[in-house]
Amino acid sequence: MRSNHDQCNGEGRRGLVRAIILTGVYMVAEFVGGWYTNSLALMADAGHMLTDVAALGLSLFALWVSCRPATAEKTYGYYRVEILIALVNGVALVLMALIVGVEAYRRMANPPQVNSLPMLIVATVGLMVNLLSAFFLHKSHVGNLNVHGAFLHVMGDTLGSVGAVIAGLAMLFGQWYLADSIVSMLVALLILYSSWRLLRDVVDVLLEGTPAHVNILSMKNALTSVHGVESLHDLHVWTLTSGMHAMSCHAVVCRESNRRTVLAEMSRRCRDHFQIDHTTIQIEEESLQAQEARTCHE
Repeated sequence: MRSNHDQCNGEGRRGLVRAIILTGVYMVAEFVGGWYTNSLALMADAGHMLTDVAALGLSLFALWVSCRPATAEKTYGYYRVEILIALVNGVALVLMALIVGVEAYRRMANPPQVNSLPMLIVATVGLMVNLLSAFFLHKSHVGNLNVHGAFLHVMGDTLGSVGAVIAGLAMLFGQWYLADSIVSMLVALLILYSSWRLLRDVVDVLLEGTPAHVNILSMKNALTSVHGVESLHDLHVWTLTSGMHAMSCHAVVCRESNRRTVLAEMSRRCRDHFQIDHTTIQIEEESLQAQEARTCHE
């Protein structure tokens, strides 16, 4: 059932473990550096890294749980755990962006002095750590909202480190201490934007919206053009989890049609044209609505 959802193979899991180790070790060093230098940009980035460690851990847990087999109580298995963890990650990103934004706004009125050189060194090392973590997650984040949420956390940290480096240079060579707050505000806005996009996709999955790559009208035309199919109704397409989609419909076919052949062709078109492997197609010689109407008249 999960032919195109291969996170159980371990690539995403290995990337998450490496990113957790790197992020956790550097998070402690960055927070100490931010406290020592009185840099909000560094402390904000360290705080974001704390949420990253939690987010990466949750994503790793979700990959493990989602690989468990289906049961009599949970017939679809645990695939939606990944989506729920992605929702948690998205909300955490929004909260962190708001906290950093509010604190940056408060500091703009009276920018504190920052020990620029140590801050710049810590931020530069942090940038390298974040880029390495992003590299570990890059291959496995595409097409998986759970790992993508973790990837966005790491990219948010990367932006924070870039901002901290820019602020450090501005303060070191220009004594422009307002740069720390301005950069923190910009990073918060960028994180807020990326988290909004993640939450939008997650909510769409939870509401069982039509996958973005599927055009319902095109699908209906493709299925009704199968030889022997007269009409189609009750067509539904939804996402179980990242990269795994399902479809159900009722197909009214001619009495002379070979139902097995019609069903096989409809399933093939769903798979080849719309990347949907899990299909439930009810074949009817007469639509249920027509049967009910005829029964009432009789």
